[in-house]
Amino acid sequence: MSDRTRYRLAGISPRQPLPHGGRAHVVRSPTYTLRPGTVAEFEERFAKRLPLREKHSKLGAFWHTEFGPLNQVIHVYPYEDLRQRTSVRAAMAQDTALAQLPGGGDLIAAMESEIMNPAPFMRALGSRDYGTGNVYEMRTYTYAPGDIPKVLEAWAKAVPAREELSPLAACWTSELGGLNKFVHTWVYKDLGERARIREESRKPGGAWPPQSGVRPIRQENKLLIATAFSPVR
Repeated sequence: MSDRTRYRLAGISPRQPLPHGGRAHVVRSPTYTLRPGTVAEFEERFAKRLPLREKHSKLGAFWHTEFGPLNQVIHVYPYEDLRQRTSVRAAMAQDTALAQLPGGGDLIAAMESEIMNPAPFMRALGSRDYGTGNVYEMRTYTYAPGDIPKVLEAWAKAVPAREELSPLAACWTSELGGLNKFVHTWVYKDLGERARIREESRKPGGAWPPQSGVRPIRQENKLLIATAFSPVR
């Protein structure tokens, strides 16, 4: 299903501009599982390479896992479309200065990469200042084929009220990679605030969680910490 169709079914318009003023229609979200004890070294190498990498396209966010699957790093790159992503990767392959800096291939135990569509109601990644020292909860729900438009429609109505309690940092649906995924990432000051807000948001008679008429067939979550160089802190 195309972005245009998904937005039409949800009855709302895209809200995800790129850092340079365009509009992010796709997001690439690689997840690397690192060898134990190497997360700090990987992030140090990444930070040194980042100025050269960002000459090709901007980083949207970078986190590592604190709870959930351990030793994972998640980096996010927004693109206008898949054509831009392809051209950026081709340019990077020819970048001799970038190639001279050590990457992290020797530290990686497993790699995954997914292409995501920002939800129509999602605010631009990095458009709000959350301060520093936050924790991020990334929840991934897998739905039956054909259910995602119903989820988007229900969430579009319920998210504004839920964001009065804590911000929705990111919300995506999968386009390539693992299909039928709905990924939402929330910002909290600490684990205590997370527990309090989740309890408050789910009080009887409230509008949360959104009632879409469908239920996920699988649920996962991760608690994440942003790196010092991440645009989303």
